[in-house]
Amino acid sequence: MRVAAEVREATAVVALETTLVAHGFPAGEGIEVGLESERQVRAAGAVPATIGVVDGEIVVGLTEDELERFDASARKVGPRDLAVAVEQRAVGATTVGGTLAAARAAGISFMATGGLGGVHRGFPDPPDVSADLGQLAKTQTLVVSAGVKSLLDVPATTEVLETLGVPVLGYRTDTLPLFYAAAGGPPVSARIESPAEAAHIAHAHWELGGGGILVGRPPDEPLDDVEPLIEQALREARERRVTGQAVTPFVLSYLHRESGGRTQRANKDLVAQNARLAGEIAVSASH
Repeated sequence: MRVAAEVREATAVVALETTLVAHGFPAGEGIEVGLESERQVRAAGAVPATIGVVDGEIVVGLTEDELERFDASARKVGPRDLAVAVEQRAVGATTVGGTLAAARAAGISFMATGGLGGVHRGFPDPPDVSADLGQLAKTQTLVVSAGVKSLLDVPATTEVLETLGVPVLGYRTDTLPLFYAAAGGPPVSARIESPAEAAHIAHAHWELGGGGILVGRPPDEPLDDVEPLIEQALREARERRVTGQAVTPFVLSYLHRESGGRTQRANKDLVAQNARLAGEIAVSASH
């Protein structure tokens, strides 16, 4: 593992994933999303640590030149895949779970992403549950997201998070955001009003031996009419026999195309908003 000097020396750090960069947006656009996330973390007064695997190393704090290597050809790397990607010298784009595993090893306590992985619709057919959930449960890191990925079974995912002992906090909301939509999700375990409150709760939770925390931040400009498109995208994915890790990029591409780019713009915005809030919480925790 190689940790950038700036990250090692900082008191407030936010981990950022690279799967969003490589697989979350059309070719060439993910890099700008990653760079904007970094800018938002810095604007909050924290230091970004974008994480990925390159040249046989897990890098915590990628340079812009290194980030440009994360295109659609990058391998999607979860917690189980980190060692393999290192040994095979692959370009590995870390998922939320893979990023959390690296952040845990590097001692980083805050992270931002778009949406958390979870229980796929139709469970147990397919029997697909993201490794994000188990990794979050055992990692003392607070993750800011726009809730759970929109293509998932959100109520089932929140039930699993409860079973795993993960607090689900709503940032100025009583319900978990549904990624593109701000309302309609299941109740959160507690509502919070400020970055400082999130930081204090995280400290107390970790002092008690707890693991990860999820903070759901509603998008500033929600889209409330995306659900029918999601159902169509999932139906087409089943017809084409798209499975496993390929489902999310397939659905995102479908939504971007069929919505005339609206979901893509919303996705970019909420990723940046989450990065800014994560930076603010990390700064509050450092004081």
